[in-house]
Formats: sequence, C-alpha cells, structure tokens
Amino acid sequence: MSDEFSPELPEEPGESEVVLEAEEVLLSEAERQRDEYLDALQRLQADFENYRKRVARTAEETAGRAAADVISKLLPVIDALDLAQAHFGAAATEELESLEAKALVQARSLLIDTLAKEGLVRVDRAGDVFDPQVHDAVAHVEGDGDGQQIVDDVLRAGYLWKGAVLRPAMVRVKG
Repeated sequence: MSDEFSPELPEEPGESEVVLEAEEVLLSEAERQRDEYLDALQRLQADFENYRKRVARTAEETAGRAAADVISKLLPVIDALDLAQAHFGAAATEELESLEAKALVQARSLLIDTLAKEGLVRVDRAGDVFDPQVHDAVAHVEGDGDGQQIVDDVLRAGYLWKGAVLRPAMVRVKG
C-alpha cells in the first residue's frame, strides 16, 4: 500500500449541521445589526432634514420681521413726503415748478414704488367697505342708512407688508 492516497475521514454525523446553524445565527445577527444601523441612519437623516428646514424657516421669518421693522421705521418718512406732495399740489404752479419740489415728489414716488415691489401695499382708498382689520375709525358721519359702513375719508394711510397689517389706515367712516 502506498502512502500517497489517504482518504478523508468522514465527519461525524451532525457536525456540519451545527456549523451551518452557527453560521446562520451569525448571519441573522449581522442582518439584524444591519437593519438597526439602517433604521438609525434613516432616522438621523430625517432629523437632519427637519432641522435644516426649521433653520431655513426661522431665518426667513427673522428676515421678514427685520424687514417689517425697517419699513415701520420708514412710515413717518413716507407720511412726511405725502404731506409735502399734498402741499405742493395745493400750492401755486410757480412753486410746483421748482426743482426741489419736483425732486421731492420724484423721490417719494421712487420710494413708494420700490417698497411696493418688495411687498408694501398702501391702504388709502375712500369708498372701500370699512374693515376693522385694516382701518382704524377715528370719526363717524351719518350715512345713507343701508347699514354698511364705508370709508368716507382717509386721514392717514395704512400699510400692509406682505399681507400683514403694518399700520392700519386712520379713517372717517360713513354709515
């Protein structure tokens, strides 16, 4: 007999099954850990996305409040320009033709137009239905008796900034 050929010894019955079961247990444990890590990663990603959206929304709201605050501080300037324009409108034509008067009226128009493009809406029309959200009634006159209150005269213009009341219009109500 030669030593070259040595047949493999048969394994004990059941030993390969134990090895397979151990490998299956390790595989199922690895899959469980993988699923846990995937779930944790997805939750972390969702939390980060929510955080990013919240920060962007907060920054936008802060910028909006800051812009509204600046516009509120400009309202007395706009009121002064309105009074100057009304004065020049009532003045003699010689005074209205002056270069200063033209410049002042043009500066007012430019300021109003620029702010309107950014979201400022002027509330100053007589004849509108009285709305306590945007009008502040400081005087009342008798009306037609139809029961509806109408803005008779605007004493001071009001303003809306991107849909929110910045300053209500001071009005005289009829009706």
